[in-house]
Amino acid sequence: MTDDTAPIRLAVIGTGAISQVVHVPILAERKDVELVALADADAAKADTIAHRFNIAEVIEPKEALTRDDLDAVVLCTPNNTHEEMALEALGAGKHVLVERPIATSAAGAARVIEAAKTAGVYLAVGHPHRFRPEVAALRSFVAGGELGELYAVRGSWLTRQVPLLRATWRQSKAASGGGVMMDLGVPALDLCLWIVGFPNIRSVSCVVHKGEYEVEDAATLMFESEDGIVFSMEVSNRLFAGEDRYYTRVMGTEGSGSFPPLEIHKQLGGRPLEVTPRQPRPRGGENPYTNAYRRLLDQFVRGVAGRHEIELPEEQVALMRLIEAAYESAEGGRAVAL
Repeated sequence: MTDDTAPIRLAVIGTGAISQVVHVPILAERKDVELVALADADAAKADTIAHRFNIAEVIEPKEALTRDDLDAVVLCTPNNTHEEMALEALGAGKHVLVERPIATSAAGAARVIEAAKTAGVYLAVGHPHRFRPEVAALRSFVAGGELGELYAVRGSWLTRQVPLLRATWRQSKAASGGGVMMDLGVPALDLCLWIVGFPNIRSVSCVVHKGEYEVEDAATLMFESEDGIVFSMEVSNRLFAGEDRYYTRVMGTEGSGSFPPLEIHKQLGGRPLEVTPRQPRPRGGENPYTNAYRRLLDQFVRGVAGRHEIELPEEQVALMRLIEAAYESAEGGRAVAL
C-alpha cells in the first residue's frame, strides 16, 4: 500500500463456515478495511453472503488472486488448494492470510514461505489460538524460565461426532490431505509447540483409527524434542459427550500450567503456589474463539498496512514435517525419526 490512511482492499476466497462465522463479519465491520469482493466456486452461496454483508462484488477465485486493485486475500478454501492459491496470490504481490494448514506437505509449506519472502509481502496462517490471552500468559511463563526445565507437554482436542447427510471435502483424502490429524491435529500441535518455542523434534509415534471414510477420525501421537521434552497428543472428531473438549498442560521441574481454565503453579519458598494471572474478558460478551480471530485479523490488517513487522511463519514447515512423520508412523506401525 502506498497510502497508509486509505483502507486496505481485500477479498475473501471461500465462503464456508469459517468465512461466515469470523472472517467476513469481522472484516466487514472494520473502518480500515474495504471488503471488496467474495469469491467461491459456488457463486450462488457467495452471492447470498455478499448480500447479507453488503459486499459489492462476487468474483471468480482466480480473479481474486491476481486482481490489481486488491491489496490482500484471505484463503478459506479446501486444504488441497491452499498452496497453489497462496503461491499465485503471492506471485501477484498480494498479502495473504491462509487458513490452516498452510499447505498439505512440508515441501509445500516451504514453497509458500519462500514465495512470500521473495515477494516481500505479509503471510499469515489461521492459528487464532496464539492470540488467546491464556495462551500468551502461559507462553510468557515458559519463555521466562519460571516453570523450570520442561519435561512434558500434553494436549487434546476432541469434538463430538456429527452425523453427516453426505461426505464433504473433509472426508476426501485428496481434498483434505488427511483426516482429524490434519483438521484438529495441525492447530492442536501448533498450540503445544508454540507455547514452548517450537523445539526441534527427534522422533514421533502415532496410531490412528479409521471409521467409515478413507481418512482417520482419531489419532494419538507421542513425540520427543531434541532437548528431552515428551509431547503427547490426542485428537478425535467422534467424541461421545455433551460438549467438545480441549486441554493443554505444560509440566516443568519448578512449575506447571494448564488450560482451560488457565491455572499456573510454581514453586516459591519451597512449596507450590498458584500464580495464575488475571485474564481479560472478551469485549461485549464475545466468545474466546471469535475474539482470538478478531486479534489475528487485526494483526493481519496492520501488517498489510505496514503497521506491523512482517514475520514469516517459517515454523509451519517443521509442523507439517511432524504431521507427515506422524502419518508415516501410523502407516508403518513404528516410530519415525525426524
